[in-house]
Amino acid sequence: MKLTVIGLGQCGCRIADHFARLNFKARGQRKATIAPTVIAVNTDQADLTGLRFIKDDYTHRVLLGLRQTLGHGVGKINELGAQLAKEDSDKVLDAVKATPQFYETHAFFLIAGAAGGTGSGALPIIARAVKDRYISKPVYALVILPFEHEQTTESRSTYNTATCLKSTYDVVDAIFLADNQRYVRKDASLVSNIDRINRMIAEPFYDLMCAGEVTKAKYVGSRTIDAGDIIASLEGWTTIGLGRTELPSFRFPWEIRKKTFRDKALESFRGTQALDATISDLSLTCDPKDAGKAIYIISGPERDLNMDMVKSISDYIKELASNALIRGGDFPGERHFIDVTLILSQLSFVPRIKDFYEQATQYAKEHKGQLEQTKKRIASLAELSKDLPTLE
Repeated sequence: MKLTVIGLGQCGCRIADHFARLNFKARGQRKATIAPTVIAVNTDQADLTGLRFIKDDYTHRVLLGLRQTLGHGVGKINELGAQLAKEDSDKVLDAVKATPQFYETHAFFLIAGAAGGTGSGALPIIARAVKDRYISKPVYALVILPFEHEQTTESRSTYNTATCLKSTYDVVDAIFLADNQRYVRKDASLVSNIDRINRMIAEPFYDLMCAGEVTKAKYVGSRTIDAGDIIASLEGWTTIGLGRTELPSFRFPWEIRKKTFRDKALESFRGTQALDATISDLSLTCDPKDAGKAIYIISGPERDLNMDMVKSISDYIKELASNALIRGGDFPGERHFIDVTLILSQLSFVPRIKDFYEQATQYAKEHKGQLEQTKKRIASLAELSKDLPTLE
């Protein structure tokens, strides 16, 4: 599956940068193109400068609202981010159209952090502009939820997240949710934590996108997952996960052909182990039984992908997501691991979203009352100073 990737705001642009990296990786390793068009959109010039893999010309790095912000961002005010995106949406559409490979792509993939200003405000606006212009292509969003400490200490982050999710859900075909808190490591430095999280958010999409785009016969699975399967499996709230089981580093040919019953059992069980890791590393905490659709792909060396493994994984997913319409396939693209990528879509209940909506509603009521009280106090101070002379 080929995607037109558009990163919005600081968080969205950095994750889009990793999609550009994955495209280079796919071309080098598997002779496949998965993200021929990757565009970064921001109101902060410094953030755009710090990207590594997205081309640095003006059609791939788009600066919005230069006159209003002077290239220094919107300060977490997502209403301003939405306004600037509405005024400059033509810049983004022109950048998309200027990329020669754009018409090869199957869908749009918009990425943004929900707690910030530019990405949170621009995401629903740009999604609507793209949807109106290119009606034949589905539009998907990847929304990054804030850290736990942001949710508890920064009320504005919670409000931005709720308004972004509500506005985006009404526009796009599916929203992938990635909870920052699920990826954090307490002992790592801030810089390495953020980069590692961004890498982990992007990585699960790699095999899924490569499976239908490879050009070598050795990478074509017996049941290929292609763009049509993925598009049919995505709707509404969505989560994605990737789990991995490491294979022995070296095996003699006769060890592959002649296995003891223990080795054979372990071989089939590796897929289930990888699926367990996938479920524990889903991008969002949810109950798989709430999913209406599911799609999975098993990646590994061709000799290790057998019917026993596929059957055990399929049965396990059906047991976990008993209400879901399930699609699946294999991809002999990995050499040293058994990887299982799983998407759960059409989620009917997401506790994290419920929390954001409730907290944001409470914040809006309290903020309105505090604002009115602040205005009254400022007016009373001004009243006290009315008889004082003014220096001119």
